[in-house]
Amino acid sequence: MTTPARPGSFTGATDNAASGGLFTDTLIDGIPDIIGADVAAAETAAAAAKISETNAATSAGTAASAVSTTGTNATNAANSATAAAGSATAAANSASGVGSDATAAANSAAAAATSATNASNSQSAAAASQTSAATSATSATGQANNAVTSASAAANSATAAAASASGITGSVTAAAASAAAALVSQNAAAGSATSATSSKNTATTQATNSASSATASSGSATTATTQASNASGSATTAATQATKAQDYAIKVDGVVPSTSDFSAKAQAVGGTGVTGATGAASEWAIKATAVDSSGENSAKSYAISGTAISAGSSKQWALGGGNSFALATPVTGSGGSAEYSARYWADQAAGSVANFDEKYYGNYANDADAENAHEAAGKTVTVGDLYYNTTVSAVKYCSVAPSGTGAPVGTWIAIAATDTSAFSTKGFATAMAIAL
Repeated sequence: MTTPARPGSFTGATDNAASGGLFTDTLIDGIPDIIGADVAAAETAAAAAKISETNAATSAGTAASAVSTTGTNATNAANSATAAAGSATAAANSASGVGSDATAAANSAAAAATSATNASNSQSAAAASQTSAATSATSATGQANNAVTSASAAANSATAAAASASGITGSVTAAAASAAAALVSQNAAAGSATSATSSKNTATTQATNSASSATASSGSATTATTQASNASGSATTAATQATKAQDYAIKVDGVVPSTSDFSAKAQAVGGTGVTGATGAASEWAIKATAVDSSGENSAKSYAISGTAISAGSSKQWALGGGNSFALATPVTGSGGSAEYSARYWADQAAGSVANFDEKYYGNYANDADAENAHEAAGKTVTVGDLYYNTTVSAVKYCSVAPSGTGAPVGTWIAIAATDTSAFSTKGFATAMAIAL
């Protein structure tokens, strides 16, 4: 037996009944080869389509990872902004506390000044009271002296009483009046002394209050200074956090200071240390050339690029190779190792089916019906064509083509199994092979 017919053609088969074949015609043995080639081509096309689907899924995963990285950097920027706002609020509160403490200090100072004035006034009143008391004491002494003098005069009058009764009566009256005057002066002196003591005590209390107010004023001033220092520190922290938040949001000339992080903007659209290194989200999505330092390409490149992806883009595996996505251009490889697109293999499968339709007509009751239907479809009846005859329940093939159309009918022969009863048995053939 010679080499079977090439897939897609019915020429070249040489098996026949005389040579031990199953059929009596030389053109029938190529059919299994055609069907096998069609099945193999369809399976290859399906495998190529599956590879395209896997490549597209990988590209989508890469893009999703880039989007996730962008979402993480955006969250860091939002947290920094929140911290900055908190610091700003603390600074405002500290400033408000400083204002309150300054007001309290001013009030304390005013109270101290008032207390000092009151103390001074009390001291002046005490001095005046002491002066008044001294004056009253002097007056009492004078009155006492007057009383002594009056008593002396009374004694003199008593001595003179013996001489004159009327003179004694006048002197006694005068003595009584002088004694009453002396008692009044003594009582006035005691009252002035009491007033002086009270004024002195009041002055001492006011001086103590003034000293306490001064101490409280000094403490308030110290507290105000501390609060002012705290407010300044909070303001500095707020400014630092605000700068850091801004860096996390828009910095594109390197990492955020004191960190190894890049900003949200750099991760999204590119920047120093991102572009050409890890790749920004926009690059992973649409960049036409390699995105990162490892040479990986963007989702767009894997999806629709021409020759940028050595393993072929999704579009190439679907439509065809090269930048023009041509049907007959391999996606990868060349010659015997060439790999083609799904469209190419679909086209090949369609061509194989069309060729088979040219050879096999389907089911008909007789030869004339089969020929007429084939010719009505615009096709030509040729030697080797097949159809299934429903009358005799057998496949028939054309051994002689008709010379015209319509009434002329070619020669059709039913395909029958070859009787192998006269052939050598398997055991006999094996024995003969060993013997020879």
